[in-house]
Amino acid sequence: MGTRIAIVGATGNVGRELLAILDERMFPADEVHAVASRRSLGKEVSFGDRTLKCQDIESFDFSKVDLVLMSAGGSTAKQWCPKIAKAGAITIDNSSAWRMDPDVPLVVPECNGEAVMDYKKKMIIANPNCSTAQLVVALKPLHDAVGVKRVVCSTYQSVSGAGKDAMDELWNQTRGIYVNDEPTPEIFQKEIAFNVIPQIDVFMDDGFTKEEWKMRVETKKIIDESIELVATCVRVPVFVGHSEAVSVELNAPMSAKEAQDLLRESPGIMLVDDPEEDLYITPKECVGDWATFISRVRKDPTVENGLMFWCVSDNLRKGAALNAVQIAEELLNRGVIKPEKQPAVTD
Repeated sequence: MGTRIAIVGATGNVGRELLAILDERMFPADEVHAVASRRSLGKEVSFGDRTLKCQDIESFDFSKVDLVLMSAGGSTAKQWCPKIAKAGAITIDNSSAWRMDPDVPLVVPECNGEAVMDYKKKMIIANPNCSTAQLVVALKPLHDAVGVKRVVCSTYQSVSGAGKDAMDELWNQTRGIYVNDEPTPEIFQKEIAFNVIPQIDVFMDDGFTKEEWKMRVETKKIIDESIELVATCVRVPVFVGHSEAVSVELNAPMSAKEAQDLLRESPGIMLVDDPEEDLYITPKECVGDWATFISRVRKDPTVENGLMFWCVSDNLRKGAALNAVQIAEELLNRGVIKPEKQPAVTD
């Protein structure tokens, strides 16, 4: 007998990807329920060769499921995760609502899979920010080997990270420019077609954006509080796939060849790196794949024990849906998810 799962936010980009990945990885689910807001009631979504009709979150009985995969935004997560916990189900939440809660584990299975066992405090496990997820997969083996002291990261993030409306805005602006229609920004602060925008999320008092802050604090929570990290996060006119240019200062020497050999054998990573043959990965090439791709590994001559690399991943997969399913698999492998209901959280 398999588990019983609800996908909250099933009609969104990540919700649909969650359904696709559950089917693709043959997750042992006897029941899968598509759940969304009332305005999506009755809408159909695909789950393998089956079609699911969306149910209203307000009337859905969460006591009949073991696990909830939630991708419905921070306000919805704040409202519903405690209610779901009281009904006895574990929630894996994709929003930023619970990531920095000290009683909620923030998990990337390749880095800290054992942390899923801390779910008991609130029956919630948080999925990290999309740009953080791929970065920590690359940093963890380096940190385990010699220690990561400092990271400088510039991101090139696709519009799908901002949702379906953002993807539509890029498409409509690009098409409009060719027929002399004036592009009108609605989702983004400035025109995104044929442009890059050095702002993701709101600006904070120190001049960094909240996205840049998330990368810093989430990396510390997932890997090691001692790691210093600074980021510049940029939105680019790419539909799917986040890229990152990463400079790392290590605590001990490591050659580029040693780093390549280490990364090649590390979980979740695909090393594609041969400059002589122009072998490196672009975001277009990573779409639909499970891996975090690493290319252009080289020494940084400006800092002691420095390395640089290029990191690319499908943000709808490893940055969101795939990581959530991997967390669910971690719970399954550790015997947490069972056909029987989990004990309900009480006040």
